[in-house]
Amino acid sequence: MRQWLIIDLEATTEEGGWPVEDMEIIEIGASLVAGDGHELEHFQRFVRPLRRPCLTTFCRELTHIAQAQIDGAQPLAQVWPQFERWLAPHLPHLVGWGSWGDYDRRQLHLEWQRHGLRSSLQDIAHHNLKQGFADSRRLKRPLGLHGALQLTGLQFQGQQHRALEDARNTARLLPLIFAS
Repeated sequence: MRQWLIIDLEATTEEGGWPVEDMEIIEIGASLVAGDGHELEHFQRFVRPLRRPCLTTFCRELTHIAQAQIDGAQPLAQVWPQFERWLAPHLPHLVGWGSWGDYDRRQLHLEWQRHGLRSSLQDIAHHNLKQGFADSRRLKRPLGLHGALQLTGLQFQGQQHRALEDARNTARLLPLIFAS
């Protein structure tokens, strides 16, 4: 069965945003889905940032992630190998991986480099599903995830700006993105 991996990250930030280079992953959410978008398995972990371990008020309010959840988490150098072990049995069936926009891919590449990590995802095609949705709908400019769901008559399920919920909602749009 052909499978897709949808990944969403939450990261340290402040109102107005930070450059990607200044951000650190605080949550990884991944949904392994069939081509029709239904979930087969998922992965979710909090990640303790090393350079700025204290979340800003803006970041806590945006993500609904508590400082205590981050304080109790492991750093990415320990979490990423757990992700790779979880993903390994699915690699032969993986068509590709995607995220809503290009931020998640860029952040992962930066963090892999920063922490000296190797990932099996480096050898698999990444798809910018935000741009794919805009192209499939012939939109003048890409929409946010919530707007794309609304345009298709779907409601966001779960809490926005939480990694696993965002990944799952992105996966719901897969059949619409690749239908055309």
